Amino acid sequence: VDDDDEVLILKPAYAMYKFYAEVAGAQVREIAYRPGTLAFPLQELLGAIQPSTKAILISNPNNPTGTGVDLDGVVRILKRAPHAAVLIDEAYYEFSGVTAIGMLKDYPNLFVSRTFSKVYGMAALRIGCLFTQAANVEWLRKAQSPYSVNSLAVLAARAAIRDPQFIERYVGEVLAARELLYVGLEKLNIPYIKSQGNFVLTQMGDRAIEIRDGLRDRGVLVRDRSYEIAGCVRITVGTRPQMRILLKELEDLWRKK
Repeated sequence: VDDDDEVLILKPAYAMYKFYAEVAGAQVREIAYRPGTLAFPLQELLGAIQPSTKAILISNPNNPTGTGVDLDGVVRILKRAPHAAVLIDEAYYEFSGVTAIGMLKDYPNLFVSRTFSKVYGMAALRIGCLFTQAANVEWLRKAQSPYSVNSLAVLAARAAIRDPQFIERYVGEVLAARELLYVGLEKLNIPYIKSQGNFVLTQMGDRAIEIRDGLRDRGVLVRDRSYEIAGCVRITVGTRPQMRILLKELEDLWRKK
């Protein structure tokens, strides 16, 4: 991406997409998730792609909405923008089960990223991986810092991938806990967006800050996302015992209105 090239991102989305695109001098255009449902805006994104579009950056599923695009939609984007680099960020892949990695051989403009920050719980080590065709990797290495990943992070990542059974058990627990959270939210009549990730975006209206602060005072941390989507609070899904604690404290606060 050079000065004044166009980069398309979704809104809301991971903040670093916009940050690094602007650092590179790109003209960033944001396509909003659909109001209300926060569904992936496939038609809107396809309509925004122009000859000047040089990169399209997509989290699948997205944070904080939890919504995503299916593989048919990814194919439509790739075919509509053969001249642009299309990044599918699969940071939450383990919870959604949807991956574009199998499409790499057919689309030279496709890049797929994964991270050890989410399901592996290694965010502080700042390590991930990028998949694309070999010819693209040659270009990427020209811009790669010689100090991009430290040796301790590499050792930790190699150890982590040797224990897939742990990840399978953890993901299974989170998916069960997510269903438990849905039931609890419905009992309280708190609207939410069904998620493909390990978090759920709830719609708490003008009580968002009050609920966030009240839960914090009770030792439960949630994240207010009202600065991106009015009245929304994002709840990270942990284990079922953790979700029961959350729901108990949330019910007590919610019914005090």
